[in-house]
Amino acid sequence: MPEGHTLHRIARDLDATFAGQVVEVSSPQGRFASGAALLTDHEVVEARAHGKHLFVEFTGERVLHVHLGLIGTFTIDAAEYVGEMPVVGVVRCRIATEEHVADLRGPMTCAVITPDEEAVVHAKLGPDPLRDTDGDAAFARIHRSRKSIAALLMEQDVLAGVGNVYRCEVLHRHRINPMTPGERLKRASWELIWADLRRLLPLGVATSRIVTVDEEVEEIEAVLAKGEPVHLDERTSYVYKRTGEECLRCGSRVRARDVAGRTLYWCGNCQRRS
Repeated sequence: MPEGHTLHRIARDLDATFAGQVVEVSSPQGRFASGAALLTDHEVVEARAHGKHLFVEFTGERVLHVHLGLIGTFTIDAAEYVGEMPVVGVVRCRIATEEHVADLRGPMTCAVITPDEEAVVHAKLGPDPLRDTDGDAAFARIHRSRKSIAALLMEQDVLAGVGNVYRCEVLHRHRINPMTPGERLKRASWELIWADLRRLLPLGVATSRIVTVDEEVEEIEAVLAKGEPVHLDERTSYVYKRTGEECLRCGSRVRARDVAGRTLYWCGNCQRRS
């Protein structure tokens, strides 16, 4: 499932491409025809994200609400010519001008909602490291729970936008035992997690890749600080999808088990901190 940085990148690109323009909205697949009819010939006001939810606001108090789910994609392309651009694949929703076409495929959610209904969605989500500066509300929920920190990091009403890759990698980066109950997690450990997510997720938005290994993080930060384009080679990870391989920090074998419906990867030797 796409993690929060992907949705924020899509929101950024949709906003840069369509905000302030009157657009045509259609549903080549047909399943979103009634919703598209409510949005077409309206101006895009803003695109924004909260966790794994995307909201595209139109004039007339209409909001396109999208959740990509496991297989959804939202691509933006330059129109090859003025008029109808050929449809490739099963396109649920298309946003188009004479210059650009954005196609949404395979989403879990694609609906037109009101601003009040959008506010209800936001209220159900926890803090988003790409949107919020304060993670106290997340820690308050974590500290009331007996669930493991590995499970809690996946709950979107606790912390919005974090998925399995960031969960595994951030816990390893700070040597935190993923089985630590939330109620026993030290405040200092939470502050390390929150600050690190605030550091790493923007790199994901900038590069469209999850980067977590220190040397690579520092390299990309240096390139971005110079305002230069980032050219990514193949990236690695500390523990994610490295079952049985050597931990990059200590050489112990990386372990794996199901936690909260997804495979957790961790190093039992490095990650002893609570």
